[in-house]
Amino acid sequence: MDKLEMRSEEITQENIKKIRELFPNAVTEAEKDGKITLSIDFDVLKQELSDSIIAEGQERYQMTWPGKKQSVLLANSSITDTLRPCKEESVDFDNTQNLYIEGDNLNVLKLLRETYLGKVKMIYIDPPYNTGNDFIYKDDFAKSSEEWKGESGDYDELGNRLVKNPDSNGRYHSDWLSMLYPRLRLARDLLTDDGVIFISIDDNEQANLKKICDEVFGESNFIGSVVWSKKRKGSFLSKGIISLTEYLMVYSKTVSCFTGLYGGEADSTESQPIIKRTNKISTLAIPANVIFTKLEDGVYKKGVYGDEINPVELLNDIEVKCGKILSGFSIKAPFIWSQAMLDLQLAKGAKLIINTINFQIRAYKAYDENNFKGFPSYLSGVEIKGTNEDAYEELENIFGLKKLFDYSKPKNYIKTIINGATHFDKNSIILDFFSGSATTAHAVMQLNAEDGGNRKFIMVQLPEKCDEKSEAFKAGYKNICEIGKERIRRAGKKIKEENGLVAQNLDIGFRVLKLDSSNMQDVYYNPSAMRQSLLDTTIDNIKPDRTPLDLLFQVMLSLGMPLSSKIEEKQVNGKTYYAVNGNDIIACFDDNIDEEVITAIAKLQPIYAVFKDKSFATDSVGINNAQLFATYSPATDIKVI
Repeated sequence: MDKLEMRSEEITQENIKKIRELFPNAVTEAEKDGKITLSIDFDVLKQELSDSIIAEGQERYQMTWPGKKQSVLLANSSITDTLRPCKEESVDFDNTQNLYIEGDNLNVLKLLRETYLGKVKMIYIDPPYNTGNDFIYKDDFAKSSEEWKGESGDYDELGNRLVKNPDSNGRYHSDWLSMLYPRLRLARDLLTDDGVIFISIDDNEQANLKKICDEVFGESNFIGSVVWSKKRKGSFLSKGIISLTEYLMVYSKTVSCFTGLYGGEADSTESQPIIKRTNKISTLAIPANVIFTKLEDGVYKKGVYGDEINPVELLNDIEVKCGKILSGFSIKAPFIWSQAMLDLQLAKGAKLIINTINFQIRAYKAYDENNFKGFPSYLSGVEIKGTNEDAYEELENIFGLKKLFDYSKPKNYIKTIINGATHFDKNSIILDFFSGSATTAHAVMQLNAEDGGNRKFIMVQLPEKCDEKSEAFKAGYKNICEIGKERIRRAGKKIKEENGLVAQNLDIGFRVLKLDSSNMQDVYYNPSAMRQSLLDTTIDNIKPDRTPLDLLFQVMLSLGMPLSSKIEEKQVNGKTYYAVNGNDIIACFDDNIDEEVITAIAKLQPIYAVFKDKSFATDSVGINNAQLFATYSPATDIKVI
């Protein structure tokens, strides 16, 4: 029986394994904290790459800032935290595939990484813009929660770190970059190969965001920057440039796999030229009676037509009658279509026109369902009813309160983005790890109701305290998460009511999970620290306030099982066990488990069987455990915690 690690992956070790595949001679073993781990022999690695190594102090193009090295280490380090389910705050906990996660998003991303590696189609985030008044995460995990509470700044009930970042701070930009950089590194790993991330930003950090995204995602994966007009009207008291727009930075995970962003159905009502003067000259054979024209009836002799910039050459005489060219002919010009493309379009029903004596051919293309407009570089909030004013009105309509939440994004704006990324993948996962008032969840449910999709959302938000003077606090919402969860409840109910039978199977539920310290006692991770005096007082290595369901979710994280998986609670011989996603995981955390229980579980032939180390009624039961599985389910991987 193997003991589960019950901690997130250490990404450094994962990277070393990748290096070993390329340069096995550069990887060795070394002792660290009493364990043998893989390590890099940099002298050997330098020899392997000697022609491409930059000398110390040599100038190079790079983006750096004070604190960057620490942020890299932070992104790669492992944690022992877990996510604890909260059924009483969830909606349709047993059936929903949506997640609402409360906690520091850096640690949450680390916990999600193994389970959702390469599975998220789209990420949208609206991080702090660093205006000088924003609170940002201060990631110093060497300090305890109590130490943080003794310092200036804000924090939530669990001591999660939030500090104000005024522009008078000497590390104003550096602190913001150090906050966002490790989160983007982890986020990239979650994206599918054809996935895409959208990041909202304004002028304050747009340039820096572009540089760190180029580094994290790769400059070649930059899709573009979208300008969003966010207001119906600006503040005309401004003496400088009136702020009416924000930006949306867009990157793909792997540009070679990226299939585009949907911007609407291709327009077959507008003609487009099939001649471009910068193309090479080629010849097309045009069948009879396929070109419509405004030319007068008559015969037009072969020869060169048009001006010096766009000349075309008719290779045959043609006859025009009643708005059509009756004869087949060949024409030479710098075409953008090949003969095969022309024949295919004509077969699909494309319409060709020539309006002037210059003989410039234009086409009304025929499109199929795989053709679509690209995503626009400018989104008018007024046109899509997605302005800041719309966002305020949406929250007011949902909650019946004014000024409940500042700077919420409008639903239609986010819905447009989601549709752009997932129009052809309506079963995809959408992640927002700065979820705020949960506009993204609202937009996902609304879009699913409109197009029959089954998109799933994962919202992540720090339970940041609401100011006691705010309208939200006065209305009973102590932190931002309470606002977000209530918005999803109310918006989901309203969407179902408004869409009737169309939305009868719409998933408007969500599982609430809360970031917390590990379910395991410290001794679980460091058995050598156990002193003889503690042996009598320590019953097991699980914290006394943790439930079997808490343990199950940490096991699911450790085994890479989706946190939305179906969970069934069942009984055998008076003992409770959990069946996850059918029989992928069978977990029993009861005490005094006997061979009858183990035999019943083994006969279910799960992929994983998980027990507490102290679960077995007697030592002989524990010893016989492996033999029973070998008899009834030899392929089962047996784990203990």
